[in-house]
Order: sequence, then structure tokens, then C-alpha cells
Amino acid sequence: MRKLMIVVGGSLALAAPLANADVLGVGANVSYWDSDFSGEVVNKDSAVDIEKDLNLDSDSNANFTAFFEHPIPVLPNVRLNYTSISQSGRGEIGLEAFDDIPVGAEVKSDLDIDQLDVTLYYEVLDNWVNLDLGLTARRFDGELVLRDQTPLSTKVSETSVDAVVPMGYLAARFDLPFTGVSVGAEGNVISYSGDSLHDFNAYGQYEFAMLQLRAGYRQMAIDYEDDDDKLDVEMSGPFASVGVAF
Repeated sequence: MRKLMIVVGGSLALAAPLANADVLGVGANVSYWDSDFSGEVVNKDSAVDIEKDLNLDSDSNANFTAFFEHPIPVLPNVRLNYTSISQSGRGEIGLEAFDDIPVGAEVKSDLDIDQLDVTLYYEVLDNWVNLDLGLTARRFDGELVLRDQTPLSTKVSETSVDAVVPMGYLAARFDLPFTGVSVGAEGNVISYSGDSLHDFNAYGQYEFAMLQLRAGYRQMAIDYEDDDDKLDVEMSGPFASVGVAF
């Protein structure tokens, strides 16, 4: 399997001397993301449109995040994020056969994408303006399975990509004084040798005691080729989360 890797350690080296957390902090949140899909999947030079041909609908899009922050300036803080996306649908192959499934065939499809992020970051600013910079290592797996629903047909197509990619990480939050309300945005991005990934979200947050309630909009795009298989998809939609921070 082809691995996409670049040298990006310099960004952490630049951030290391800057500000870090004043005290120990830990937190976690869970969220639900109501995303819509668009784009195409390629298998051995044949392509299928996942929106127009497959009629995919969301089954579950779950997200879990945890972080650990500390006051040691040289060592980075740590953030973990896991996203699981499952979509299924029934559709019809369009004007081009896909992986030996003929034109016009009715198909049942399942698309699953799982990704795990490990982010090392530094707090560059930590007051009413909060700014974090760091580096994310993202491990993602994507698989599309199509089953020909033509009577007596046993044709099944499987397209999969997996990779470990480094991505730049940036998060900014602006606290409104004396209200517990803040607005912010965060994202990961990389573009390299024809492949690209980005994952951005913007949100509003209300915090009281240790509880954090957040709602916003998230967009993620994957344009990645793995041997003869390729994912070129975009997911976007609103999300809501609940979390705690100590």
C-alpha cells in the first residue's frame, strides 16, 4: 500500500518555544455529524458517481475527541480524534460499467470510512483569543462495496484505500467575555503529489461549569489514489457535540 508522507516536523519546531497551557487540562466530547456525500470512486479506470448513481444515505456518522494539555513548554499537547462514517444505498450503474458490473445494473452499495487522528500541538495564544498549531498523523480506511442486484448475479465490487498521512493542524477560538459563549474554527490540511485532504469545521460553543455544548458545520474532502483505486469524495453538513473539560 502506498503511504503518503512528507517532512513537516519543522512546524512543530517553530511552535515549541511558544506558549503552552498554564495548568493541566483534560477533556473529551462526542458528536453527531449529519453529512451529505458527493464525488466519485474509481476502480481500475472505471468510475461511479456516489451521489447520482448510488443514492447513498447516512446510516451513522459518529465522532469522538479527547485531549490532554500540560504546562511543560517543550512538550506538545496531545489530541485524539476518531471519526466513523457509514453510508448505504440502492442505485443504478450509469453510462459506464464499473468493475465488471454492467451499465444499467441495479446495485446495493455500502461505503465506510474510518479515521483516527493523533495530533501534537502547542498553544500559541491562551487568553480570550486561543490559537493552537500542530501536526496530525491521520490513519484512514475507506471501502466501497457494490453488489449487483440483477437476478442470479453474484458480482461484487470492492474498492478500498488506506493510508497514513501527516497533516497540518490549526485551531482558533474567540471567547466572548463573561458569557460562556465562544466561536471558533479548526482544521487539518495537506496537499502533495496530486493527493489532497482537508477537514475543516466552524462552530459556536456554550460552556458552563465543566460542560461544553457545541454546534457548527464541518466539511471534509478526500482526493487520494491507492494503486488502481481512488477516492475523490466530499462530505459536508452540520454537527452537534457535547463534552466535558477539566
